[in-house]
Amino acid sequence: MAVKQEEEGGMHGRGKGKWSCLGGAASNSQRSLRSARAWLFVSTAQSPRTALPCSALREIALCPNNHEVHIYRKDGAKWSKVHELKEHNGQVTGIDWAPESNRLVTCGTDRNAYVWTLKGNVWKPTLVILRINRAARCVKWSPKENKFAVGSGSRLISICYFEQENDWWVCKHIKKPIRSTVLSLDWHPNNVLLAAGSCDFKCRIFSAYIKEVEERPSPTPWGSKMPFGELMFESSSSCGWVHSICFSASGNRVAWVSHDSTLCLADANKKMAVASLCTETLPLLAVTFITESSLVAAGHDCYPMLFTYEEGPGTLSFGGKLDVPKQSSQRGLTARERFQNLDKKASSDTANAALDTVHKNSISQISVLAGGKANCSQFCTTGMDGGMSIWDVKSLESALKDLRIK
Repeated sequence: MAVKQEEEGGMHGRGKGKWSCLGGAASNSQRSLRSARAWLFVSTAQSPRTALPCSALREIALCPNNHEVHIYRKDGAKWSKVHELKEHNGQVTGIDWAPESNRLVTCGTDRNAYVWTLKGNVWKPTLVILRINRAARCVKWSPKENKFAVGSGSRLISICYFEQENDWWVCKHIKKPIRSTVLSLDWHPNNVLLAAGSCDFKCRIFSAYIKEVEERPSPTPWGSKMPFGELMFESSSSCGWVHSICFSASGNRVAWVSHDSTLCLADANKKMAVASLCTETLPLLAVTFITESSLVAAGHDCYPMLFTYEEGPGTLSFGGKLDVPKQSSQRGLTARERFQNLDKKASSDTANAALDTVHKNSISQISVLAGGKANCSQFCTTGMDGGMSIWDVKSLESALKDLRIK
């Protein structure tokens, strides 16, 4: 899933969704906390794997867990379906919307990618042959939108760019030393370096320099020589699949989360030293920077969490939960009730099994909506419950007294 929005941010929603206010009888403090943690929550009956890029025209694109991509436009308080993109022969696994050129790129299990261009009122697809023999898993436009990267199960990354002479999209492969499926990608701000997380437990940074479409890159703290496919950085600090990876706004730090519930951060300004934090949560699936030293991550625990990087000692610390449920008074259990519950439910607790978090299932992606990674003011989370929630950073800071975002 990816999100594209205006520089100023704005209201975003999901197609075939229903606006639902988190209202009801509540105290002022509860109302404040609710507005902080989710002043907009959209639920949908679509598949939890729905992808959701948003355009500056208040349009959203989603995949209803099949080979189609649906585009919805906001009309007043409603969302109306305006386009159906049907070109893939397999399930769509990745969508990204380029903000400046207003182009969509999609990839899927049919091992192909398509670049969609809006001509008049019709989206025209252009086939991009990825030359892979396994499903494509993720896709990401570069910052300058002159190329995009596709991760796949073929143990390689396809770097695709448009060849003016032949009027078609071509791709080059980054293969070594990837040994498993590529699950996540993120571009460095210089449009050349590309971070990749894969199922071989590795985080890597490659050079994706294409001399045909860009000038020779300037040196970076990650290295000065950057021929295509050059391995600039590799870390095996995690012991699980790397689900998500993200560069900071400066590009000098990269963070990733893995299936062993570990958050890692590498700092190029400190000789690429890696800080690791083994969390006490279920595995994290998504991570993003909201400032140069603060990160938000989420996963199977169904709520976003704040983490902070201390540059001096080079350590990561847990900053707190960003979705704190309201307090509820519960009567203590008698010994008889505990034994009855053990007999009926194999549990000694009578608490409701329903989650008291905004999301009712795992959060699969976090996207910055306003302010950028340097000074994020709004971000959104998308979950496997088919819902999207937008979070206001200032409201979170005011509602959660101990929360400090650096």
